[in-house]
Amino acid sequence: MSGFDDIVETALAWHRTGEGAALATVVQTWGSAPRRVGSQLAINGRGQMSGSVSGGCVEGAVVVEAIEAIQCGEARMLEYGVSDGDAFAVGLACGGTIRVLVEPVGAVIPVAILEDLCARRAAREACVYVTSLGGAPRLEAGDPARLRADRSGFDADGETFHCVFNPPLRLIIVGAVHIAQALVPMARVVGYDPLLIDPRAGFAAPERFVGEEILDDWPDEAVASLGLDARTALVLLTHDPKLDDPALLAALASDVFYIGALGSTRTHAKRVERMEAAGISAEDIARIHGPIGLDIGAAGPSEIALSILAEMTQRLRMGA
Repeated sequence: MSGFDDIVETALAWHRTGEGAALATVVQTWGSAPRRVGSQLAINGRGQMSGSVSGGCVEGAVVVEAIEAIQCGEARMLEYGVSDGDAFAVGLACGGTIRVLVEPVGAVIPVAILEDLCARRAAREACVYVTSLGGAPRLEAGDPARLRADRSGFDADGETFHCVFNPPLRLIIVGAVHIAQALVPMARVVGYDPLLIDPRAGFAAPERFVGEEILDDWPDEAVASLGLDARTALVLLTHDPKLDDPALLAALASDVFYIGALGSTRTHAKRVERMEAAGISAEDIARIHGPIGLDIGAAGPSEIALSILAEMTQRLRMGA
């Protein structure tokens, strides 16, 4: 799991050490609030924090409230609202209003529920944390439409909040090439868990990707063992049909949200011909982004990696 998405796990670990912990969750926003609904911040009894609820604007104030909430064992609903004219005085330098629910672990969030949530996340199982100020939190399978939209929010009653926990975003890269050396760290910063597949020893040398997981299986075997789901992007970078095509066929039979394949327009045309010969429908073939990446005039491996990540983001957030 990405270190950028371990807020819940961090809160549980802090609670287990006896330091005390609380989760602060953005439950509502208006105007130009810098973080989306569902964003979270974990705080322990010593004021350490992980995550964010405002990109740095009001974290200091939330930490103070959270420490007090841990000490008294009660949830708190906080609201920070400003206009652009007096934004700096309050902390939200970009204007807007946010509401933040602070819930101490143990006193308000049952430890068993937090443990269950962490286990589901580790198993890549989507779920929804349901809570309300003064109510008993619970986990639910969640409404499929809400999960697909990846949108946390209140019920129509304005009292019950649903916080969506989809599996962490995952990026599977076939081909441990130069572009991948730039793409892997970029993807990690954005919040993906990247994983490399390449059976070629020269490309998959550990010193080329220090600290990263590299599978030396054939791509079709590797993706079969990993599983492909709607929170996964697959990027094919080898130029070699023997390696790319088996993984591509597996991806087209799944609901991965993004499939990208490196190569020129001519290379992609040949790829399309092979897919047609394999009996793949025109609709499924159209899911392949090839040539890969947004057309930003990229030059060199790092800029190509940037264009790939931009296209992945566009597909994820806009369905384009």
